[in-house]
Amino acid sequence: MQLVNRLHFRNLRGDIFGGLTAAIVALPLALAFGVSSGAGAINGLYGAIFVGFFAALCGGTPSQISGPTGPMTVVMATVFTALTDKNSDTGLAIVFTVVMLGGLFQILFGILRLGKYITLMPYTVISGFMSGVGVIIIIIEIAPLLGHDASGSVVESLSKLPSFLMTPNPAATALGLLTLAIVFGSPPKLNRILPAPLLALIVCTAISVYLLPGNEIARIGEIPIGLPKLHLPVFDFAQLKDIVGYGLMLATLGSIDSLLTSLVADNITRTQHDSDRELIGQGIGNLISGLFGGLPGAGATMRTVINVYAGGKTALSGIVHALVLLSIVLWAGGLTESIPHTVLAGILIKVGIDIIDWSFITRAHRISLKATGLMYAVLLLTVFVDLITAVAVGVFVANLLTVKRLSEIQSDKMKVITTPSDETSLSHEEKLLLKQANGRILLFRLGGPMSFGAAKTISQRMSIVENYDVLILDFGDVPMLGVTTSLAIENMVKDACEKRRQVFLVGASGKVKARLRRLKVLNLLPPKNRVANRLYALKMAMALIQGQFGEDNSTQFKGNGSDTDDWDTNDTQAQTNETVIKDR
Repeated sequence: MQLVNRLHFRNLRGDIFGGLTAAIVALPLALAFGVSSGAGAINGLYGAIFVGFFAALCGGTPSQISGPTGPMTVVMATVFTALTDKNSDTGLAIVFTVVMLGGLFQILFGILRLGKYITLMPYTVISGFMSGVGVIIIIIEIAPLLGHDASGSVVESLSKLPSFLMTPNPAATALGLLTLAIVFGSPPKLNRILPAPLLALIVCTAISVYLLPGNEIARIGEIPIGLPKLHLPVFDFAQLKDIVGYGLMLATLGSIDSLLTSLVADNITRTQHDSDRELIGQGIGNLISGLFGGLPGAGATMRTVINVYAGGKTALSGIVHALVLLSIVLWAGGLTESIPHTVLAGILIKVGIDIIDWSFITRAHRISLKATGLMYAVLLLTVFVDLITAVAVGVFVANLLTVKRLSEIQSDKMKVITTPSDETSLSHEEKLLLKQANGRILLFRLGGPMSFGAAKTISQRMSIVENYDVLILDFGDVPMLGVTTSLAIENMVKDACEKRRQVFLVGASGKVKARLRRLKVLNLLPPKNRVANRLYALKMAMALIQGQFGEDNSTQFKGNGSDTDDWDTNDTQAQTNETVIKDR
């Protein structure tokens, strides 16, 4: 795999304009995410620069713009609060070590080719956790919107909410509300020329500087100009479990966030991204971002869409976006020092509201109560526990529900037939033979892929019918047989043989035949009892019941459906079974 994308300049104008537009949108968001994480506004910009540059250079989605996102910032705020509280001296260094570790995990995910599996989760889980992230952002940003200090904890923010509402800072609250009015009410035509977040940032910052200079409004403050300092990894082995756990959390969430955005980019551009390469690119970006004190990042949906609509098609647009932000850090950092926190909070509340999956929430109850319950459960776990626990529990429950549903479908396709009256798929001759058998032949038809969920049903169905002489297991419509189901069939065959009954296997071929052979289920039956079609098995069964099947005439059915080409033989078992049938 080539690590660095081959850059070309055939779409130079579109990529430059797309990258410039994405950078204009990314600037206020990077500052806001940096402040919200607790690390600082400049760290948000560093994250946008390094993740944006290296994810574009090495990633697998050409038009994607990467940088700090809402979900990653929510986790980063938790990491920052937890580790800096425990480590007053080295806490910040350990936080950025976690970011580097998250990048290494993402690179590992890509090397192991896990990209195609990461987004294989039900939409109810994705919707629940994305909506949960939106709710978290809104709850946390209410405090700075009203002029108070923000908290990284949802529970703490909720507990203090009545106090915040009773004692707002009038000037900060007014600026925050004006910010919300601009980001929600900006005309679409103006928004295409000057993105609403940047317009709100400029207008509200200017008002705070020139019309409200004497008010105590929290601002970003001094931002260092120039290249960032190197942050070498620092490990506290007493907290190694927490550090690795947080790193894995950032890596997993960043991978999900990025690959979901890659799917959005594919839909817009009609292209196909490389999931594993994208994970490696995101991992490299996060590794280097942590090394230089930047926030972790991921593919940013809104910035990616804006980039594409502005003309960006190749990795060059993402690189241009990062270089524009770098130029601001190097030469224009002083312009951001006066930005009020309440303005950034207003911008982030708009982001939080946009992240919530309103489209699915408003109609989920019409689809399925189970799906709705799962979505809300994931949402609440995301808000009040953590994102990875929410996703893990959601995927686990969703898989259980899926297995249950598949088992029900498989069970419906299993039919235990002793009389032909209700079975329309049998031929006239097969029905006639079953009718003549008068219940002494038990035809067990299996259909579709037989997973472990079908094993219990097999046992239950067999326990219902006891009075039969010949058991015919029909595998003609079974393309796949799981290990658990194979063992259940083995027990069924053994039980029938112990009860002195004859057993026929019909239509097992391909993978089903190979699985039964490997588990030595076929060794339980003589070759003549393993046949290719159901009619032939029914004729043999009738001959056995009528006492016509013996050593002298056992070859009368040769060429009419027997399947004895390469099966393992067990002559002693065959003779024993034949003797049993004769005695009966």
